[in-house]
Amino acid sequence: MANIAVQRIKREFKEVLKSEETSKNQIKVDLVDENFTELKGEIAGPPDTPYEGGRYQLEIKIPETYPFNPPKVRFITKIWHPNISSVTGAICLDILKDQWAAAMTLRTVLLSLQALLAAAEPDDPQDAVVANQYKQNSEMFKQTARLWSHVYAGAPVSSPEYTRKIDKLCAMGFEKNAVIVALSSKSWDVETATELLLSN
Repeated sequence: MANIAVQRIKREFKEVLKSEETSKNQIKVDLVDENFTELKGEIAGPPDTPYEGGRYQLEIKIPETYPFNPPKVRFITKIWHPNISSVTGAICLDILKDQWAAAMTLRTVLLSLQALLAAAEPDDPQDAVVANQYKQNSEMFKQTARLWSHVYAGAPVSSPEYTRKIDKLCAMGFEKNAVIVALSSKSWDVETATELLLSN
């Protein structure tokens, strides 16, 4: 990795560790390898959102051309959000694409991702199924996002009705993650979710 990128990311890594703002917002960063090309981030779900109480792991890859190009970031923890793929964890956020500026830092990226959890942009979605649910049935979206937060990010328990539906399909022999995805994408209708599971 180019020397400028290494020096810069080392400085920013320390900045995140020392920042009061990041510790107050429960944002962390760790090294994956010693040469600073890959980091692991963690953000807490913001208060008053369906993600509250959850902890979300991020994969952060630093390109050789950093800081002139943005880091490549994706969610490792599964999440139900219009701007984050429920399958791959890919993120749709302008500063990680064409709105990146060399003056931005690792701290900016982590705080922006946490802010994205609190303010979705359904008109610029990464996950069309989630975005449709967000726009057409906000209560169901919140319950679904809360359930995913509970199952995958360790947030407090959510809707007992949704949990019963998951248990019902798991008892039929389907794998839990597949059941959650099917029910989430089929508006929690057990019959159409079962059809989807059988067709796969």
